Amino acid sequence: MSCFRSVASFKVWGRLLQIFAMMAEKSFTDMMGNRIIINTPPKRIISLVPSQTELLYDLGLTEEVIGITKFCVHPTEWFRTKTRVGGTKTVNIDRIKNLNPDLIIANKEENTREQIEELAALFPVWVSNINSIDDALRMITVVGELVGRTNQAAKLASEIRNGFDDLQQSTNRSKKLVAYFIWRDPWMVAGGNTFISNMIEACGWENVFAATDRYPEITLDLLKENQPDLVLLSSEPYPFKEAHIAEIKTKLSETEVRLVDGEMFSWYGSRMKEAAAYLKGLL
Repeated sequence: MSCFRSVASFKVWGRLLQIFAMMAEKSFTDMMGNRIIINTPPKRIISLVPSQTELLYDLGLTEEVIGITKFCVHPTEWFRTKTRVGGTKTVNIDRIKNLNPDLIIANKEENTREQIEELAALFPVWVSNINSIDDALRMITVVGELVGRTNQAAKLASEIRNGFDDLQQSTNRSKKLVAYFIWRDPWMVAGGNTFISNMIEACGWENVFAATDRYPEITLDLLKENQPDLVLLSSEPYPFKEAHIAEIKTKLSETEVRLVDGEMFSWYGSRMKEAAAYLKGLL
């Protein structure tokens, strides 16, 4: 009997040691070069980035994600039920404190530096910095490691890579000069060193404003001077409509102007799995 108890006790302790090992502290370096230490896998996650919120959903973290922003509209059920912690650039710090997360996932461009630094003094904050498809795939892989979904993230990244490889096979040799608008009043376009610009290049096109940095303000006269072959009007962050096509046509009557789904060009999470096929359809 005592021997049986010893064996049973050994098995219990062995199982406990396995659990403790799974929940061990691990060190990660984010895409800004900052080192964070978290208990893995994290059980209370807040996402401050819409496209990365959707990624966490597709990685199966329904219970673990406890807070999102008011712009995290995908998936719909999370938007309706998860606690919202403000906007991407207007985070409610007190609400986040009350949620007591063990991991916050943020982004250099989407969130403000001051708020992220304030949060990083209180909680582990992992910050992404996405300027290309390769950056996005690396982010997906590392986030998978962060949240204990390594295999699922690797599979997703592989599927996305295959989709963009297929897109590349479909691109035409003759490059179109493309301007991509993100805002009106003032008019703003996606310049170089942006994820959107890299997505334009993935189509085999050339961003006519690639020599400018980030998201410059332009005039329609400057647009005309650059003579794009194609003008794309995004559905977000500014909701361009048919009337804006007519407005641009007053300056460029012979240029093709199209409305496009902004999420397919700018969301750098699991939405990219759909994006490659969408972009292929635009060619």
